[in-house]
Amino acid sequence: MARLIPNPILKVLSTLTCHEVRHLLMGGQACVFYGAAEFSRDCDIVIVADDDNLGRLNAALHELEAQCIAIPAFDRQYLDRGHAVHFRCHHPAAMKIRLDIMSRMRGCDGFADLWERRLTLQDDDGSIFEILGIEDLVKAKKTQRDKDWPMIRRLVDAHYDEYCEHPTDDRVLFWLRESRTPEILIRVAALYPELRDQALKSRTVLQETLGGSRTAVSQALALEEAKERRADESYWRPLKQELESIRRNRLKNDRKP
Repeated sequence: MARLIPNPILKVLSTLTCHEVRHLLMGGQACVFYGAAEFSRDCDIVIVADDDNLGRLNAALHELEAQCIAIPAFDRQYLDRGHAVHFRCHHPAAMKIRLDIMSRMRGCDGFADLWERRLTLQDDDGSIFEILGIEDLVKAKKTQRDKDWPMIRRLVDAHYDEYCEHPTDDRVLFWLRESRTPEILIRVAALYPELRDQALKSRTVLQETLGGSRTAVSQALALEEAKERRADESYWRPLKQELESIRRNRLKNDRKP
């Protein structure tokens, strides 16, 4: 398991923890922890969007000298609808770090369930990091962005490389549900036919592993990715339209004498 690269991200996370903000690290920095990325300068978190937690978050943002840098504004109503709120930190120890905050993600469970499946790590200096569980991180990465799909593959491959000699039913089911490497899918499906049949109920790609054809599995994976991209685009379309409406209204108000 990779340690978080020592950089200004540490100030952001330690400040959130110090103010007892109930949050989970996700995005590129979470991928660093799971050994699927080498560096990310952004910090993405999912939070509980209740009044108490938002109050604690406000205090942490004040300490970080964080400024909201885009629309929408930092308001619970936008978080509840699935928007991300974006900040830029200006504290000397976290200078220019971008902090993106969400409370809902497409295809993911509510925060209480995410919290139950979280990964908790302690750094050498005793710092505690609460990280989105790897299965939930993979689900959150199923977007229309090109960069996310290679990351999903690296996340699952790294997990497989770490635990293939120590399989459990949960680990095997994770590989069967989420692997994007044909060779791994074919191998795992052949080794664990009962678990394959169980996973097949929710992932039709596994049907192609029965023939052992890497080409057929690759083609099925491409179709699966395209379907997820379309679903993500549909999910974000009304949210983007709402942002455009907010932007137009702001410009209109700015032009008023």
